[in-house]
Amino acid sequence: MDSLAPHRLWLAIMPLLFVALWSTGFIGAKFGLPYAEPFTFLFIRFALTLALLVPLAHWLSGEWPRGPALWGHIAVSGLLVHGAYLGGVFYGIYLGMPAGLASLLVGLQPLLTAGLAGPLLGERLAMRQWLGLALGLAGVILVLGGKLDPGESLFQGFGLGALGAVLVALLGISGGTLYQKRYCTGMPLLSGTVVQYLAAATLLGLGALLFEERDVEWSATFAMTLGWLVLVLSISAILLLMALIKRGEASRVASLFYLVPPVTALQAWWLFDEALPPVSLLGMAIAIAGVVLVVRTPPATADRRRT
Repeated sequence: MDSLAPHRLWLAIMPLLFVALWSTGFIGAKFGLPYAEPFTFLFIRFALTLALLVPLAHWLSGEWPRGPALWGHIAVSGLLVHGAYLGGVFYGIYLGMPAGLASLLVGLQPLLTAGLAGPLLGERLAMRQWLGLALGLAGVILVLGGKLDPGESLFQGFGLGALGAVLVALLGISGGTLYQKRYCTGMPLLSGTVVQYLAAATLLGLGALLFEERDVEWSATFAMTLGWLVLVLSISAILLLMALIKRGEASRVASLFYLVPPVTALQAWWLFDEALPPVSLLGMAIAIAGVVLVVRTPPATADRRRT
């Protein structure tokens, strides 16, 4: 019996599990934001996460980042991946942007990351991978476009503030993925994530103090939503993301985000009885095909181009 089989199975399951968990974040925002302002909501989430993650990092690892330079790089990646991304998404949804549209706009990340990974990280994509990225984007648009009523616009019901917030989120998750891949590959997984959350909590706590009333309506729904976001998103899914970034090309990891809007649409159909027409199902199939092209195609290298 192959002793490495369980390890290989886990490596194969990791990306799928990450997508399934990550997509619930948009649903969690929809459930929780009626009870708390976005920065206050996220600060509470990060504070609870740190209360669990700090002792976990001490007991299971005990290893902390070495040197002030690595601490600084990890903090910057945390400001981008957690502070800018989550702050932008939650604030955009709070200002009226539908969760599905927020996931669509953030779903542009794979193209943005792939375009920047070459000059910043030296990664090169094969033509089939660029085709896969384009297919993924087309699939995401079909998924969400198919959910609109005739004559309905994606960009109705909210202002430029919501759009700007989600664009900040897009830049944050794209830049954070690239920054972490370049400068933080040596970070210990658990304690490095603690440093990231400390930086993000500081930023969002300052935002809550300056711009919000900090009122929270505690209810069973809010408490359960907060518990899910802390345990499943802020700990389980983030640790999976950090592990994926550490072991794979940034562009391949980013391509997984194309699967988030389709999975979010499925969850909204199940939880909120939102429509899921045939064109959306077709879009899901196209998005999955695009991700498969990106993940399974060996990246083009400079040596190959010279031959």
